[in-house]
Amino acid sequence: MTDLTDLSGRAALITGASRGIGFAIAGELLSRGASVTITARKPDELAAAAEKLVADAAGGDASRVLAVPGNAGSEESRAEAVTKTVEAFGSLGILVNNTGINPIYGDLMEADLGAVRKIFDTNVVAALAFVQLAYRAWMRDHGGVVINLASTAGLRSTGAIPVYGASKAALIRLTEELAWQLGPGIRVNAVAPSVVKTKFATALYAEGEEKVSAAYPLKRLGEPEDIAQLVGFLVSDAASWITGETVRIDGGILATGSLGSG
Repeated sequence: MTDLTDLSGRAALITGASRGIGFAIAGELLSRGASVTITARKPDELAAAAEKLVADAAGGDASRVLAVPGNAGSEESRAEAVTKTVEAFGSLGILVNNTGINPIYGDLMEADLGAVRKIFDTNVVAALAFVQLAYRAWMRDHGGVVINLASTAGLRSTGAIPVYGASKAALIRLTEELAWQLGPGIRVNAVAPSVVKTKFATALYAEGEEKVSAAYPLKRLGEPEDIAQLVGFLVSDAASWITGETVRIDGGILATGSLGSG
């Protein structure tokens, strides 16, 4: 019987993958048979992440893991990551836009507009740019799957991270537009986590993990592996009739009517 979740022979590019959710996604896709390129800004952290992925998820096979340092906001870095992926693996059938930044909290009336532009440039414009590059380099002629990492903050106002939430709302709409334009050969979906236990999200549960998680029906915060397993399914043939969707993965918090702040 064919295993529809097997990714053997496929190549994936995951942005922002030196730690947290991106790193977990890289490990999940490797465990399903894919080869992966990981990108991030800091070369030393990225190299250490690649080494760990080789030793663990890739079973010691260094030929299946490529690390390309670079800033997602840089046109040159984006092009290099895509080009090197195709050169190394001969294809690029999976793109995971995981990179996201959030240097602004609180009052929009006090928000620095330069920082607002940077958030949208990194969280939205760079994601589209990566899709364009992957499309031209491989997916236009061969098909593929794109996953955009959104957030529950893009689905409901939080009051705490409004600019980040607005950028993720834009990414959700971008996902729908891309799914419409790129079908049937390319599927495009988003996942929208709430608070996941990563360095990036530490401020959202700084008052105490137990106190924050008590509001969730499942009584815990997310782990990077929770998101990675969902992404692994969505990029596989088991999800072949799913496109244009934003899948919430939030421990049930939005079902309570509470504010999402992922």
